[in-house]
Amino acid sequence: MVIAFLTTTITIAQENNNTRYTAHNKGKFFISWGGNRESYTKSDVTFTGKDYHFTIADMKAQDKPKGWHIDYVNPGRMTIPQTNLRLGYFFSDHYSVAIGVDHMKYVMTQDQTANVTGTINLPATDAGSVFNGTYNNTPVNFTDEKFLTYEHTDGLNYINTEVSRHDDISKLFKIGNTDKIQVNLTEGIGFGLLYPKTNTKLLGKERHDDFHVSGFGTSVKAGLNITFFKYFYVQGELKGGYINMNDIRTTVSSEDKASQDFFFFQRIIAIGGNFRI
Repeated sequence: MVIAFLTTTITIAQENNNTRYTAHNKGKFFISWGGNRESYTKSDVTFTGKDYHFTIADMKAQDKPKGWHIDYVNPGRMTIPQTNLRLGYFFSDHYSVAIGVDHMKYVMTQDQTANVTGTINLPATDAGSVFNGTYNNTPVNFTDEKFLTYEHTDGLNYINTEVSRHDDISKLFKIGNTDKIQVNLTEGIGFGLLYPKTNTKLLGKERHDDFHVSGFGTSVKAGLNITFFKYFYVQGELKGGYINMNDIRTTVSSEDKASQDFFFFQRIIAIGGNFRI
């Protein structure tokens, strides 16, 4: 009798656990929206055109944070802050695939001195001809915006696909009913294209003002997901990656281009939901 009672009790408990919405992920879709901050390594940036070819060594850059702002939830201005959008699908209980856009911002530090190597030989009638000359690891103070301002602020758009693993660690926090609250670890890898709208003022030339596929990126991430009442979650992530842009449009002339590569480190907080169809 005792054995039968215990067997029945364990069976009922297992059935209750297995019938919870959070017990299995396979077949669920999810969507999330959030904000980010970024850090970038220094980068050698090469500028080429009909009458110039030079490289700025170890250019410094930073992001352009909006802070806590209504624009993150204002439909007409949601693309202005640094944001992350992701839509995904669980193809098993532990693995998902997702597509998304990391809308980062990259701003050259204007009050910096960096070494320049190369030549500038613009026609004397061009405003930028005042910078004509041969540069050989020559220090240049970029507080003079007439030489260069350089930003991917609309933005440094990393359009990517990610494959991620998810593990429920609720037991570590002694959480019994995961349909009320569930804690998950997630790790993933991603790859994708860079589709920036680069804002560059270079040697007095008219800037290029359109989106352009400029290169590729790869990334890895790790995060903590807390799900509330089965469907809603908050997720924090740390993401690092490598970006290589070898075809950056800088001016209205298709002959004028820039190239660079660098590493980035991104901190993300997002809210989202999961659902079945």
